[in-house]
Amino acid sequence: MSRDEELLARVALTWLTEPGTWSVHRLVDRLGPAGALDLLLDGGAPEESLRATVAARSRQGDARAVAADALARAERLGARVVAPRDEEWPVRVGDLRRLVLKGGDRRVDRETAPPLCFWVRGAWPLNEAFDRAVAVVGARAATPYGLHVATEIGYGLADRDWTVVSGGAFGIDAAAHRGALNAGGLTVAVLACGVDRPYPMGNAALFDRIAETGLLISEWMPGADPLRPRFLIRNRVIAAATAGTVLVEAAARSGATQTVNRALAIGRRAMVVPGPVTSAMSVGAHEMLREQPSARLVTGVPHVLEEVGRIGADLAPPARAPQQPRDLLDDDATLVLESIPRRGAVGVDRLAARAGVDVRTALRKLSLLEELGMVRRRDDGYALATGGARSPGTAS
Repeated sequence: MSRDEELLARVALTWLTEPGTWSVHRLVDRLGPAGALDLLLDGGAPEESLRATVAARSRQGDARAVAADALARAERLGARVVAPRDEEWPVRVGDLRRLVLKGGDRRVDRETAPPLCFWVRGAWPLNEAFDRAVAVVGARAATPYGLHVATEIGYGLADRDWTVVSGGAFGIDAAAHRGALNAGGLTVAVLACGVDRPYPMGNAALFDRIAETGLLISEWMPGADPLRPRFLIRNRVIAAATAGTVLVEAAARSGATQTVNRALAIGRRAMVVPGPVTSAMSVGAHEMLREQPSARLVTGVPHVLEEVGRIGADLAPPARAPQQPRDLLDDDATLVLESIPRRGAVGVDRLAARAGVDVRTALRKLSLLEELGMVRRRDDGYALATGGARSPGTAS
């Protein structure tokens, strides 16, 4: 079978049935794309529901003719179709073969097979774009806090040569894309409609920018509508094609949490940014941290890189306050410093007694403290240096 014939059959199959349909995927594995298409069009689908779907779609037109028209339209748009045999196919999505969601009773939770093909706008090869990629997803009705965090993470990842992947929606998705673009980095929008149909329309200019420097990809042919179930079908691709998924804000019921659940189910890194406990937009994120032991709390790019980066090479530095001069002191020096009154001076003998050290140790530590500019020697003993080197509430 030629590549053109295979692409035509794969496109026809994705038009006849929604992406992710396991029975179709298994038929393609067994019979090849053309053989699977012939079987379905002859009414030989293994399930009654699938036969009904194929029959309903076939009443709208001939599957091969529809596929041919879509391929011609894509060529006029400057888009292309990428199939599993192509060199640029992102191999990570093959891990969807082992995606099993516990307790999922909806179609989108059961039908999670790998894609048959991708429609692509943009010059980057898919495999290169997804080689070092992190998904950033979250609420559409994001708060200023969430938008700020998503923009910072998108910028920071792109600045470190990681591809930022999201769904192109309002809110967190758009903020992550824009952060990556502002860094001059690569970003990919995985759409739930045709690559020629910007949705939401308010992000049309953003999609144009992404297509110029990154990638717009979809499993649906040009012109396809953004139907609600397609967003959940699309989410499995975002989870599988990336090294990990970062959740920035999610309400109690959120499609973004489903992306994280899919990432967890196939062994990808799942990361959650915490938010204010008073915010409705953080309820889903916090529940994810409570219910999923494998989900990791992250607060910025260093934590994300530690999760998805090479082991031992991208460890986030521990969070520490700026080092203070006091941090250089040992226990005896700290005791001597704390025993000096906040006002006035004190003699060495009395100071040693207050600190509970011998006079020789007190003199040695006073010399160190003088050198560090924390105390000064006066005629009547030792006093704290001007400006105060001690915290309030200590000995007086």
